[in-house]
Amino acid sequence: MEKLMNEKFFDLKKEKQDRMVNAALKVFAIHGYGHASTDDIVKEAGISKGLLFHYFISKLGLYSFIYDYSVKYVKLELFTGVSKEETDYFKLLEQIKQSQLQVMKNYPYMMQFINKSREENVSEALIETEDKRGVLSERYAEIMSRADLSKFKPETDVGKLTKVIEYTVDGLMAEHFLNGSFQPEIYHEEMIQYLDMLRKLSYQESV
Repeated sequence: MEKLMNEKFFDLKKEKQDRMVNAALKVFAIHGYGHASTDDIVKEAGISKGLLFHYFISKLGLYSFIYDYSVKYVKLELFTGVSKEETDYFKLLEQIKQSQLQVMKNYPYMMQFINKSREENVSEALIETEDKRGVLSERYAEIMSRADLSKFKPETDVGKLTKVIEYTVDGLMAEHFLNGSFQPEIYHEEMIQYLDMLRKLSYQESV
């Protein structure tokens, strides 16, 4: 298999690594793999095209690295940010979202990049990331499987509620990005308000 990146990238200063990672995340998050331009990425990162291709052999190599880096980074934040003892459905969700907020403080476009990658339809990008594509959804499912569902009103369909939350959270993030000046803390605060409203609507009053 073709080598897609140069490990010497990790010898760079962290600030320069992050500048390149954030630039790639932003361009891939906005345009997807097929329409992303390496010209835009180097302009955003403030580096030369030669330097980019010194560390990443091709656009595919960069995309593959960014995808793998994102999955590992989010997994690490979930590991440290979600309590293994927590069983409340909404508190677990809030801890997941707090972990994602920590991700976005360092890499503002990382969650949006992961969301955008779900729509990916370019075969070479799909093939290159195939073995990692289910990792985060499995991790989220594993966390939420600990939730105590006895707190819900009997008529609550938790599966449909989970879908409503997914659509709300993803839509809210997309809306904040469209405004052009994404601020993770403001997005997070608004999202928590939605979660709180849904908790009040779906939990039994005594809870």
